[in-house]
Amino acid sequence: MKKVIAVIVTLGITFILLLGVAELPTFGKEDTPTHNEVSKYYIENAVKDTGATNIITGVILDYRAFDTFIESSVLFTSAVVVLIVFKKEVKE
Repeated sequence: MKKVIAVIVTLGITFILLLGVAELPTFGKEDTPTHNEVSKYYIENAVKDTGATNIITGVILDYRAFDTFIESSVLFTSAVVVLIVFKKEVKE
């Protein structure tokens, strides 16, 4: 009975994911959300606004600095937790 339920749940999740994929915009079209005014602004003004010589560096370190800081904090915290979990106990 558990296998039947697992198969039904898997098929249901697959169906929902396929519905989501069907709603994605066509690749390469000019009017997709990825080609909005924000990306055009970044491409045109990133070097001038940030002073970075690379557009990617300017976007990551200036426009999205807070988000990048939070991501690096999560990575640091997870690394510390892994070290704590795998720390060997010293017997006295």
